[in-house]
Amino acid sequence: MSKAAGETLTGNLAGLAPSELKALERIYRRRVAPTEVVSPELAGYMAELSATLHRQVGVLIDRRGAITEVMVGDASKITLPDVGRLRGAAGRFRGIRLVHTHLRNEPLTRDDLTDLALLRLDLVAAITVDTGGRAGRLFIGHLEPDGPADRPWRELPAEPASAPRTDFAQLIASLEAEYGRGRRLAATDQGKDRALLVHVALGGGAADDARIAELRELCRTAGVRVLDTMTQRRPQPDPRWLVGQGKLEQICLRAMQLGAELVVFDQDLTPGQARAISDATELKVLDRTMLILDIFAQHARSRDGKLQVELAQLRYALPRLIEKNTMMSRLTGGIGGRGPGETKLELNRRRARDRITILERRLAELARDRRLRRQRRTGRDVPIVAIVGYTNAGKSTLLNALTDGDARAENKLFATLDPISRRLRFPREREVVMTDTVGFIRDLPAELKAAFAATLEEMADADLLIHVVDASDPDRDRHIATVEALLTELGLAERRRLLAWNKCDRLRGGDADHLALHGGGFVVSALDRATFGPLLLAIEQALWQEGKAPEILDYDGVATAASPTA
Repeated sequence: MSKAAGETLTGNLAGLAPSELKALERIYRRRVAPTEVVSPELAGYMAELSATLHRQVGVLIDRRGAITEVMVGDASKITLPDVGRLRGAAGRFRGIRLVHTHLRNEPLTRDDLTDLALLRLDLVAAITVDTGGRAGRLFIGHLEPDGPADRPWRELPAEPASAPRTDFAQLIASLEAEYGRGRRLAATDQGKDRALLVHVALGGGAADDARIAELRELCRTAGVRVLDTMTQRRPQPDPRWLVGQGKLEQICLRAMQLGAELVVFDQDLTPGQARAISDATELKVLDRTMLILDIFAQHARSRDGKLQVELAQLRYALPRLIEKNTMMSRLTGGIGGRGPGETKLELNRRRARDRITILERRLAELARDRRLRRQRRTGRDVPIVAIVGYTNAGKSTLLNALTDGDARAENKLFATLDPISRRLRFPREREVVMTDTVGFIRDLPAELKAAFAATLEEMADADLLIHVVDASDPDRDRHIATVEALLTELGLAERRRLLAWNKCDRLRGGDADHLALHGGGFVVSALDRATFGPLLLAIEQALWQEGKAPEILDYDGVATAASPTA
């Protein structure tokens, strides 16, 4: 009788006689009733074979009771084959259960429970084998919907393998119903990805609450609903998964409990880490850089900005393009997928490289055009003032208030990506060009700096920088340090600049007064023009009266907005 397609043996087959291989293959002919974890007959046959071979014997059984895989291990463990082709939807049970033998009369091992968690098996069962080669006890473990993070499974009391008591069909139906609650919640989040956030505190230090809060804001801006945040303290990153294997199991199970399909890491991942995490969890995986690039793709309005973002995405994606991976190879829309489009292995790697070359050429042409426009603008001897600062500090709102402008201003990170310029008219027929620039953020990767090209050019040409700080942010000192470090890196450390403490309306009166006296800048609220006087006087002195005492001028006149200037 010929062997049916798919009836192959995997694992430790070396040294087995042809008759022993045929005995193993005959396991495929057996079926298990839908209510049984394993039939007494199959348990007895596997125990007898295991004792003869002195090796563990295992099977994968589907919901219909058919044997889909037969595996052979050594005396202490068994290795599962790649079950990728048996994948279900992310966050669901896989639809198969693992039943295998234990030669040492032991219950479920940590390896058994790890396979249960990471592979989202329906359950895992171990049959003990006595000295006579007979099936002894049956140990069963399954995932627990409300189990603790460090032990997200339940082990049932042992039962005789010759007369199992557990009703598998009833058990799996109950578990599916429990886990289905998270999926029903997911159905209410129309158009939003549901995500877990992961932050690793390296060096063994405490979790950085400010970084976690910033990551949550990035997710909100990108249209991602955050379901939970998971943290881990490590002396150094795990080279394979960034987090440890135990934490990875918790991520996988928590995603299943909550119906998450996306995991977002605060730290940037290497291509190998992204691939390993995606393969282990079968979740879509993003790191901080990819999340920011996705926000850039949503907010870019100009041709220049869109091309810059696409180029940055392609450069970041290129080393991550692989065949079986949900981080970058499945760019089919949604979070992390706006921009370059779907890509597949070598053919599309070549296409990506070709596209990068085309984009670089187009952007070089646009850079020349921008340079000519700036030369014409500077030739008219109109001073340029660039508004800089950390993202979401209120720069666009301040520009609108100063110039009666209509620049896009939202309570989101990176709401402004393309530089926006408006004219601000001072008394005595003097005017300046005020330019709003994209906000900075800590740990800005090289791929993101490239997408700032137009903004960086505007800052380099500015006669004066206004550094806007969200005075109400508890992390404002670190934001200032980030911006100052980036300005230094860009060669702008010596450029004249003024410090504007924005959002003073959110401060208590004493705090605002303290900043005004000791903050070394100007306390303003972009929502209240009455606070602008000292800042406008300082701008005028810096541009036209440097070295002179400032004149007291009336700034109640109308500031007019001209057409956008590039």
